Amino acid sequence: MQIARQKAELLQQNLAGLRDSAANETKSTAGDKHETALAMLQIEQANTGKQLEEAQELYRQLTKIDIQRPADSVITGSLVKTNHGYIFISVALGKIGIDEQTVFALSRYAPLGQKLFGLQVNGQGEVNGKKYIVEEIL
Repeated sequence: MQIARQKAELLQQNLAGLRDSAANETKSTAGDKHETALAMLQIEQANTGKQLEEAQELYRQLTKIDIQRPADSVITGSLVKTNHGYIFISVALGKIGIDEQTVFALSRYAPLGQKLFGLQVNGQGEVNGKKYIVEEIL
C-alpha cells in the first residue's frame, strides 16, 4: 500500500508541476513555439492525470484485499512461496522488496496469477515454459 500511495503522490506532484509550467507558458509571448509548447504540456498533463487515476485505483483495490483471510488455496491476498520466489496475488505492482526479500506483486488476472489462482500447496502452473510449484501459501 505504501508503494501505491507513494506512486500516486509522485504523480500528483508531477501533475502540479505541469500545471505550473502551463500557467507560466500562458504568460509567455504568443506564437507558434508558444502554442506547440502549451499543447505538449496539455498532452503531458492528460497522460499524467490518467496515470494518477490508475495509481489511485490500484491503491483502492489494495485496501479491499484481506491479507489475514486464511486459505487452503491461492486467492487474492495470498503470499505464495513458489520454487521461483515469492508472489503476492494482489494488484500489478511488479517487483518489490520487503525485508530484503524480493516479492512480485501480481494481479490474479496476469498470466502467472491466473495459473496460480486456486492452486493448493504442491499445485503447479506453467508460464512461458517455466514451471511454478506452490510450496507454501502464507
